[in-house]
Amino acid sequence: MREGYEGTGPGAITPDGCAVELYSRLPVGAEPDIIAAAVPAGARVLELGSGVGRVTHALLERGFEVTAVDESAEMLERVRGARTIRGSIEEIDLGETFDVVLLASFLVHVGDVEVRRGMLRTCVRHLAEGGCVLIQREGENYHSDVPRERVDPAGFTVRIVSAEPVGDGVDAVRAEYEFPDAVWTQTFRAWPLTKQQFEDALGEEGLRVDRYLTADRTWVRAVPVATG
Repeated sequence: MREGYEGTGPGAITPDGCAVELYSRLPVGAEPDIIAAAVPAGARVLELGSGVGRVTHALLERGFEVTAVDESAEMLERVRGARTIRGSIEEIDLGETFDVVLLASFLVHVGDVEVRRGMLRTCVRHLAEGGCVLIQREGENYHSDVPRERVDPAGFTVRIVSAEPVGDGVDAVRAEYEFPDAVWTQTFRAWPLTKQQFEDALGEEGLRVDRYLTADRTWVRAVPVATG
């Protein structure tokens, strides 16, 4: 388990505190529709941090070609129909490029700045000419509107229990997922980024915001900064 990360509940827990069985139960939301509306039909997608394939499978159903990357073998065992690669996002180099690189699940907010920079460099390294990076950000009040909970129509409750500062601008966030038959928790380190801080972080790695894809600016289409 990584320092500052923890997970509890039935089944395998990944190094960042994610429970494999939990993510296998979570329904896919609007993500696939947001992605499909922002990229060409049938695009080649590199999905960084695919987990069990919740979004992967929905993209495959929409006709995309997906390569799914995750550090957890237990997560990747649940992925069906996509090419899978096990590895740390910030370190992989596949020697090929893709029309779309997807960095979802708030991974851009990872608490270690160097890891975040490495993730963004991986995005740029694997981007084909004319391609784009799609990034999912935290909501504006993700760290301040706590505690809070949401009852999902599928019959479970999600709670953000706390977001406590642990130094250098990083918070320790604790989440809880309560199902009728099981409860999972996850504690992780996250760096709250304002819109400007987020855009500055992209700029440091040669990316810029092309446009925000949702009204709450949680989904972003980024492209390389023009050079020359």
